[in-house]
Amino acid sequence: MYIQQEMDGRKIRDFSLSESFIANYIDKQPNWGPVGYFTYKRTYAREIGNSTEEFWQTCKRVVEGVYNIQKQHCKSLKLPWNDRKAQASAQEMFTRMWKFKFTPPGRGLWVMGTDLVHQRGSAALNNCAYVTTENINIDFATPFCFLMDMSMLGVGVGSDCRGKGKVKLIKPKEDVETHVVEDSREGWNNLIKRVLNSFVGKATYPKNIDYSLIRPRGAPIKGFGGVASGPEPLKDLVVNLTSLLMPTEENGEPIRSEQIVDIFNYIGKCVVAGGVRRTAEIMFSDPSDTEFIKLKQDLEALKDRRWASNNSVFAELGMDYSEIAESLSINGEPGCIWLDNMRRYGRLIDPPNGKDLRVMGSNPCSEQSLEDHELCCLVETFPAHHDDIEDYKRTLKFAYLYAKTVTLVPTHNQKTNAVMMRNRRIGCSMSGIVQAINKLGRFNFLNWCNQGYNYIKDLDLMYSEWLCVPRSIKMTSVKPSGTVSLLCGSTPGIHYPESEYYIRNIRIANTSPLLNACVKAGYIVEDDTYSPDTSVVSFPVKEKFFVKGKKDVTIWEQFANAADMQRWWADNQVSITVTFNKNEKKDIKTCLEVFQSQLKSISLLPISEHGYEQAPYIPITKEQYENMVKSIENLNLTAARHEVTDKFCDGETCTI
Repeated sequence: MYIQQEMDGRKIRDFSLSESFIANYIDKQPNWGPVGYFTYKRTYAREIGNSTEEFWQTCKRVVEGVYNIQKQHCKSLKLPWNDRKAQASAQEMFTRMWKFKFTPPGRGLWVMGTDLVHQRGSAALNNCAYVTTENINIDFATPFCFLMDMSMLGVGVGSDCRGKGKVKLIKPKEDVETHVVEDSREGWNNLIKRVLNSFVGKATYPKNIDYSLIRPRGAPIKGFGGVASGPEPLKDLVVNLTSLLMPTEENGEPIRSEQIVDIFNYIGKCVVAGGVRRTAEIMFSDPSDTEFIKLKQDLEALKDRRWASNNSVFAELGMDYSEIAESLSINGEPGCIWLDNMRRYGRLIDPPNGKDLRVMGSNPCSEQSLEDHELCCLVETFPAHHDDIEDYKRTLKFAYLYAKTVTLVPTHNQKTNAVMMRNRRIGCSMSGIVQAINKLGRFNFLNWCNQGYNYIKDLDLMYSEWLCVPRSIKMTSVKPSGTVSLLCGSTPGIHYPESEYYIRNIRIANTSPLLNACVKAGYIVEDDTYSPDTSVVSFPVKEKFFVKGKKDVTIWEQFANAADMQRWWADNQVSITVTFNKNEKKDIKTCLEVFQSQLKSISLLPISEHGYEQAPYIPITKEQYENMVKSIENLNLTAARHEVTDKFCDGETCTI
């Protein structure tokens, strides 16, 4: 529970949902998707005593967290607050979460309503961030330490190579006095800041480092969840950065794009080492930066560290896309973002407004325009779970309210607060877009998008005035989703399903109590072909509102879908990974030329016959599906424990 604040000597009472309301949900389950309950218990259910939350408890924690933030904000500023109205509003938010009409992002399901938000600020509630290297000549270590700090909180971070050539790397002066690393996020960051700054003459290099205070590998992390990786990843990071930055020339040498990217990638590798954390990175540079474009052609470096980021370019309207298209056709990189469109426009159906001229790039999945040091909170709605526009607009109210409420809580970073409190940027997103198009019809669905967007604008005016904060500079996007969409069986974001019937394979350690529960429920469980002491559980899935799958849809239709959502819904961006087969490679350049003025971002990925056994998605027939579900009973996951932490950018293509 939140610590009660004091105002004029009086304590602000915590906001709580009424016990009689909550009693209606105890011992009940929502309408889970085929993999939903398993995913929830594995990823988002927090520990309670010797067990973990059930979904009603998560919804209660999240909703009470939201309304506590609002109440404390209003009371601290002596603004109007009505407990009775808040109770009715909170109950409707709970109900709409329970019915999977909307959900907070995965990190909101995990963190909202915990003491961590009150004690450490709102960074852990935000999905994504951006930091530029443009000013590394003024403060060299800041962007890299910002990445490390936010990554350790699970925030996906984007950055760039704007700092190339702006500083000279020199051989550092050593200090023999022992540097003791504190067992905290700040302790790790302080060491890396010192190491980095020593190579530009702003600090001494610590020749002797004492890592003994760092908790051992496997020790629990009480505040944020998960377990510690031990000191080894940090030791490796120091060694790698030292080797990377040590100049070969006696007088030093200018920093290169390759080194900037590798610093970020080594830090990402450190954060996820040991398999106990997941985060995301994206790096940008100019299309003319040949060194950057070819980074992933070095297979040894790719295997070692360069897997840690997606790489994209700052595309320019009217540029020659020949080389980009050729590279995309091979491995799906680099992606493209069009900064001019991001800075000048909200939705592309609306006139240019120039509100976002400070934008420097985007988050790792490219659904958010972001300034330097800016974070952003996303929230997910499911239009296919509605039958009429008025019901969907009610859902948008509570999705918007969740995201706007997160902006009321400052982070621990002053530079970030200076941007976020001015912009109040949020990202009301949609998942199951293909399902909604198939259910409602394309014209009707896009009309929902237009009406919904205009309704959110009205909401933002009303709630910003009530809360006495600036209106949000942008409010809507399409995020790729991932785990959250699995909860309710929605297709992720704007993407197509694998097929109408398929197997979703999920790998579990043999020591997991989830494994025995799946066996008892009748799911097919096999030894993992690739990993020892691991099993693969096969979940049969039937897609709702199915028309076509990934292998049936053309590259042109996917580009058109993204353009329509950028036109009618997203004033930030549409995150999409367009899949294409080998016969469509010739169309990539033309698609980029045709749609460049209708998009803000795009990435592509070739469809390949991977040949993997026990692949994550395996198409099956209707008969195979029906035979599998016959033997399946309800999962009993009372013995489950939290096993997966920090999948916060929510997209498989951008999470590391």
